[in-house]
Amino acid sequence: MIDDHPLVRLGVREVLGDRFEVHESSSREEALDLVRDIGDFDVAIVDMRRRQIGTEASISGPEAIRALRSTSASIGIVAHGERPERHTANAALQAGASAYVARTAGTAELRQAVDAAAAQETFVDPAVPPKGSRGKLTQRQRQILQLLANGESTTVAARELDLSEETVKTHMKNAIARLGAKNRTHAVAIALRECLVD
Repeated sequence: MIDDHPLVRLGVREVLGDRFEVHESSSREEALDLVRDIGDFDVAIVDMRRRQIGTEASISGPEAIRALRSTSASIGIVAHGERPERHTANAALQAGASAYVARTAGTAELRQAVDAAAAQETFVDPAVPPKGSRGKLTQRQRQILQLLANGESTTVAARELDLSEETVKTHMKNAIARLGAKNRTHAVAIALRECLVD
């Protein structure tokens, strides 16, 4: 179990301790060293949240998953995300995780995720929206996101689509809300990950 929160590690130990010998690590780097040195782990649960180590950024969740996968091809990997988000689940699975479960999930889902990872099967938290469900964007919203993904500005998008800049901004606000994004850049990133734009 890789997580920098002692209470989360304790909770996972409580849920899985009757069926697994649980080793804990507070950092991804420490966990990678353990896997490299000991190497005899069935499943790793990797925290997907962004974090800092002092002034430096820790390796990301997807980077840790790729490193674990290259170190031990047979290890089952459960990505443990903050929320049941499709783009985070996709990023984890693409990096090599077998399963994705959100921190909001119950004990049954965590057990299912670990069992699936141990069997090298895929499991995604049932609370994660199905593929394409976040794609409920209008054609106009997709067009604007595509232009922004191509590096164009709001002004250029307005000119190319024969709209006012204010209308483009309104479409973007609605797209941001529909995608659950934090800002315009995040919306473009989600749209790219979800294959809503090219």
